[in-house]
Amino acid sequence: MRTIFFIIQKEFRQLKRNRSMLPVIFVMPVIQLLVLSFAATFEIKNTNLYVVDNDHSKMSRELVAKFRGSSFYTITGYSEDYKSALTALEKRTASQILSIPSNFERDLQKDDKAKVQVISDAINGAAAALTSAYAFSIIHDYNINLLVETFPSLNMKDPIDIRYSFWYNPKLDYTTYMVPGILVLLVTLIGMFLSGMNVVREKEIGTIEQINVTPIKKYQFIAGKLIPYWLIALFELALGLTIARLVFNIPMIGSIGLIFGVASIYLLAILGIGLLISTMADTQQQSMFLSWFFMVIFILMSGLFTPNDNMPVWAQTLNIINPIAYFIPVMRNVLLKGSGFADISHQFWSLVLFGFISISLAVWRYRKTS
Repeated sequence: MRTIFFIIQKEFRQLKRNRSMLPVIFVMPVIQLLVLSFAATFEIKNTNLYVVDNDHSKMSRELVAKFRGSSFYTITGYSEDYKSALTALEKRTASQILSIPSNFERDLQKDDKAKVQVISDAINGAAAALTSAYAFSIIHDYNINLLVETFPSLNMKDPIDIRYSFWYNPKLDYTTYMVPGILVLLVTLIGMFLSGMNVVREKEIGTIEQINVTPIKKYQFIAGKLIPYWLIALFELALGLTIARLVFNIPMIGSIGLIFGVASIYLLAILGIGLLISTMADTQQQSMFLSWFFMVIFILMSGLFTPNDNMPVWAQTLNIINPIAYFIPVMRNVLLKGSGFADISHQFWSLVLFGFISISLAVWRYRKTS
């Protein structure tokens, strides 16, 4: 233990001397958390709408007013020229077109039905589907209002009284869903990249040969290299949780101790992967490329942005070896649902296995030769 303690002391002294790393460790994660939590969202607001109104009637103006009054739409164009609307769509100054034909009001009054056309820019398929759903909802609401005004004697109340109740995120705030996952991402970035550059930095500056001729055992060297960044990553998690509570008002229903307990095991797995990469690489540049290669795959398949259940079967099977995919559900379930250990035991024991394998491989891969 005394040998490990001296190695830990050496690591902290090296970090203190390397002033360029201190902002990366302590400032960059805070900025990333604040920026990503607001930017990483699938909510679509202020959709640019171009209105082609060929009727200019009271009813067409009422329909346009419905869109103008919605917080999801910004009307950027209004004319009778359909070609101008298509040009705006091609130039990306409009994302959607609402086309109201002539005789819109007359058809409604005469035949009790009329047609409108909604055209969406579907380059981004998910965004197009969502904005189209917004448009259809507004038109449906307008249609209901017309029925009430035209036939006031009709009872338009639904036979079933439907009331919505959203558990764990009553206000449907997207940051409540995203911030716990982004916290996992930031802790992972710090842990993997710092540990990934650890041993290889000793190779580049030439001190690895001096360490190799000492009686330090391999497991002592790996433990001394791992523990400082394990402590730093836990500190980053504590700082991130504090910001999440104070800035984003993220509910913390579950046990914070359980969060840190699982995080301690998770970080062993991530740091082990970083140290394994560090023992394989010859330069810090190689280590950064390898770490980034695995990080991109892990993040995209982690369920941070899209549910794992929506992935193909082969991707869900491959995701078994993705440690991030285990810790993100733990963070969300414990913080938002108040889940206990029994609810996350599968993820916990999977991370224990990951940690054991990754650290064992790092110890085995580090060749201590004189």
